[in-house]
Order: sequence, then C-alpha cells, then structure tokens
Amino acid sequence: MSTVRAVCVSPAKGAKKEVPEISLERGIGIPGDAHAGNWHRQVSLLALERIEEMRKTLPDLALGAFGENIVTEGLQQEALIVGRRLRLGPDAVLQITQLGKKCPAPCAIFRAVGTCIMPRHGTFARVIRSGRIAPGDPVLADPEWGRYRFAVLTISDSGSRGERVDQGGPLAAELVGAAIQGHEVAREILPDDRETIAKRLVQLCDEVVCDLVVTTGGTGLAPRDVTPEATRDVIHREIPGMAEAMRAAGLAKTPHAMLSRAICGQRGQTLILNLSGSPKAVREQLETLAPVLPHALEVATGIPQDCADLRPPSDG
Repeated sequence: MSTVRAVCVSPAKGAKKEVPEISLERGIGIPGDAHAGNWHRQVSLLALERIEEMRKTLPDLALGAFGENIVTEGLQQEALIVGRRLRLGPDAVLQITQLGKKCPAPCAIFRAVGTCIMPRHGTFARVIRSGRIAPGDPVLADPEWGRYRFAVLTISDSGSRGERVDQGGPLAAELVGAAIQGHEVAREILPDDRETIAKRLVQLCDEVVCDLVVTTGGTGLAPRDVTPEATRDVIHREIPGMAEAMRAAGLAKTPHAMLSRAICGQRGQTLILNLSGSPKAVREQLETLAPVLPHALEVATGIPQDCADLRPPSDG
C-alpha cells in the first residue's frame, strides 16, 4: 500500500518545511501555503523514492526541499494520470491535474548538481474533498473514484411520503449511467421544499463529490414546483443551452414543453440538470443531452487542456 511519508508547507514559494499534519480544503488547497488558491496546482506531490535517488548526490536533502507538499511512498507510477482521483487518509480526495512542470528558472538544487526531479516527477493536484492528512495515512487510487460519479434526486411531495412509485428517477439513473459510463452514488426522493433541495444539492456537489446531479420533477407551474429556484440558489453559473435544447426537442412533440422552467447549471466542477418528472419526458430529455454529456463533464473538470504529461519518455 502507498502511504503519506511527510507533509510540508510554506507561506512562500520554494522549499517547504515538514509539519505534523495538513488540512486539505476543497477549492483552496492547503490554507497558508504559497500555492493555495482557486486554480489547478493547489497541491504538489513527490515520491520518496525519487528523493532518495537525489540523496545519493545530496545526502542532507530535506523533505520539502523541492517545494512538494506531500511526500508519498509506494505510489505506483501507473496510478499517476491527469484526471485520476486519489484518496488520502479517511476523508480527503485529490484530483491529479498536471504531471511535471516547466520551471521558470533553475532552482538552487539544479544549480548545485545540474539536475532536479520536480520538473520530471512532480505531480500536481487540486482538492476535491476536504480532509486532514498526516504521515502514515494511506494513498489510494480507489477504483470507485475512477469513473464519473452521479446522483439522481426525484422531487415529489407524494413520492417522499411513499404515496407514489417513482419511475422517473430509476429511468434517469439507468440512462445517465449508460451515457457517461458513470458510478451512481446516490438516488433519493425529496419533498418539494426549496431549502431541502438546495441543501442536498450542495452536499452532493461539495461533500459527496458528484460530477453530475440530475433532478426529476418540480419544474412546472404548480405552486410547489420549486426545483429551478433551489438549483439557482446553489449553482455558480447557468448553462442555458442545455435547458433550451431540452425544451426545443420537447416542443417538436408537444406545445406543453414551453411550460417547463427547468434549468441546467454548474456548481464548481459539478453539473446539475433539471429534468421533468414523467418517465416519457425523462427519456426524451436525456436522449437530447446524452451526446454532449461526456464532453461537458470533461470540460467542467477545469483541468487546463495543455496539462498533458510533460515528462520525457525516459527518466534519463
């Protein structure tokens, strides 16, 4: 098993110092560290095995000397792929966003020995689930996190009371899973209550870390139809084209489609899609969106397109 060997921080760029533990925070990285912020290189990782190779030349080389935040031991090279998610300790999850980097200028180590391992072997990531980690914690490339994660919420007062069998939710889960080859992490029925819906959407996006949340129901004109309002309460920006495409496709079959108030949006890297409640509408709407969902999810991750593997074919 691969483990965390050391954790290091520094308020200034450059070498970092070992500390007993660090807090990883979603959307930030490590509070107080020079690289914290809303960007794709919040946290850096480096293998102890690579550091030990450098210690053959520089025996007194300290952990953190290359500016790495997390020193790992036993983490296999094949686990390091841009986009892959790693679990650290009991709660934290990182997503790899870049392999290697182009240093703007030679560092002190390079000037001393003529080489540096960070440009070739450094791994950069962002925090997608918060947690505290310390030396000895496991690092896992968990298969559960290797596919897109999605949840389906059916919004229905009668359904939440057990007075109606939910048909739209199971169908949505089946169609979404096939469209994105995803892993379903939650399927629930909630009442038509704006605060309840909004709270659960935030939890699914920020704590459960879903890549996609689909809601069914509550998008019409009835007084209790509040799904669009709850969604708008939590998203950071709308994706109007997706909702417009669903309505346009529906209008080709029935004029009632123009009464849908469904919206689609993005909270962080998570997509939230409002669908109608009937199974027929769920199928038609997801058939409209299915061709673009994989690409939409890929772009929504926020990983820059130029963050390809920068390492040379050979370690040299």
